[in-house]
Amino acid sequence: MTHEVVHQVEALAPRLAAAAAETERLGKLSAESVAVVKEAGVMRLLQPKDFGGFAAHPRDFAEAVMAVAAHCGSTGWVCGVGGLHPWEMALCDRRLQEEVWGVDPDTWIASPYMPSGVAVPTEGGYVLTGHWQFSSGTDHCDWIFLGAAVGDERGRPLRPPRVLHVVLPRSDYTIVDDSWNVVGLSGTGSKDVVVGGAFVPDYRTISADEVAEGELAAERAGRTDTVYRLPFWSMFPLGITAAVIGITEGLLREHYDYQRDRVMATGTRVKEDPYTLYAIGEAAAEIAAARTQLLDGISQAYDLAEAGKPVGFEQRAVIRRNQTRCAWRAVQAGDQVFARSGGNALRLDKPMQRFWRDSHAGLHHAIHVPGAPYHTAALVGMGVELAPHQRMMT
Repeated sequence: MTHEVVHQVEALAPRLAAAAAETERLGKLSAESVAVVKEAGVMRLLQPKDFGGFAAHPRDFAEAVMAVAAHCGSTGWVCGVGGLHPWEMALCDRRLQEEVWGVDPDTWIASPYMPSGVAVPTEGGYVLTGHWQFSSGTDHCDWIFLGAAVGDERGRPLRPPRVLHVVLPRSDYTIVDDSWNVVGLSGTGSKDVVVGGAFVPDYRTISADEVAEGELAAERAGRTDTVYRLPFWSMFPLGITAAVIGITEGLLREHYDYQRDRVMATGTRVKEDPYTLYAIGEAAAEIAAARTQLLDGISQAYDLAEAGKPVGFEQRAVIRRNQTRCAWRAVQAGDQVFARSGGNALRLDKPMQRFWRDSHAGLHHAIHVPGAPYHTAALVGMGVELAPHQRMMT
């Protein structure tokens, strides 16, 4: 059954599509795009019910992100990234949840998680310093998750490393305004953020290793909804890949609309040309397969957690492998569609070229780099014992 939020997105889709060009021009989500996302409730899908959320099945979250991205790639991307943050916030200290959502349950949280800063222990917490890139949707967020390596008294990361996710209010970090000038997904406003010695109390931190495993963090937070027992590296990539797939679905839809009455230079109508129709049909099947496999992977993980079983590393490795492949499969299929869309598809007033650029930009995220997840899954399939570094991001 389709979630009510997905129905809301589909009902509001014309407004998203109409605002997409302005979002790209601004280099951040337009006011209209933000309003649509809030009205539909996309960012609250993974938010706990006691703070105005749905605590929804992650499949519903992915489908909502796809629905948004099919009409505005940048807005879909911000939903895919930012919509995961309420899930992790539900695992944090209750005091922090009250600070973030106590007044406004529609408060948005940014990231990135790359440990590009150092947190030096001090009385009651840490002193954080660092510079992070790629904070998607950050202009519209009042709080931020940041990855940080715990450091010694001289600010050097400990060895072996210990990584925290730390949470800061907007007043404790600086957004670098002119730091997102890109060829695709430019409306995401994925700008740099800088922190210069901010104090982070203990209760605004959570262990990255604990979140990665899922179950332990949920138990400590007192969260019993199944969605909060899932592993981070099954959940975090989900929304990002869903956005990429949704973007290619938008490209395909625009292609159908344009090709319906198009006559090629040969004088043949596209709808009468068997070669083009074959290629389009094959590409559409690949995009549909990407959607199905992504949703199937996270549904399998959810079913295990629902049954009270752990989502083991072997299962996680397969989910990550397939999730990565889903993104590449969809974008490669989108290439076949775009290549058969004629010269007019290149015009900047046509949405197809924006969907095409956005889809390729989406492959540049670290969770879509295929080497490590393919390598890890192959070794798992062989029953090989993995070294710690081969388990990263899985």
